[in-house]
Amino acid sequence: THTGEKPHQCNQCDKAFSRKSTLILHLRTHTGEKPHQCNHCDTAFAVKHHLIMHQRTHTGEKPHQCNMCNKAFTQKNSLKMHQRTHTGESLFQCKKCDKAFSDKGNLMKHLRTQCNQ
Repeated sequence: THTGEKPHQCNQCDKAFSRKSTLILHLRTHTGEKPHQCNHCDTAFAVKHHLIMHQRTHTGEKPHQCNMCNKAFTQKNSLKMHQRTHTGESLFQCKKCDKAFSDKGNLMKHLRTQCNQ
């Protein structure tokens, strides 16, 4: 997998994968198969991890906690984005006015409302 080789070719499209397990997950995009069913509602998922993330909406579980303010999140990426509010880190910059934002969604909103792009 570290060589960049992708020997597992999808027979439905031109995508190829380094691991057979990834190809199997990809094939579900073509078949529509969603074997992972939520036991709280009728929602089903092709990927088990997506089911686990979804189930947190029912259980209220928020395992990712900010070490600066104790706010908790269901997903690690949400925590990382939140932590930028403490550090002031801005990864997304407006090319028109040089304002910077900690997440892409806020930049896009700025572009629509402030810089009229």
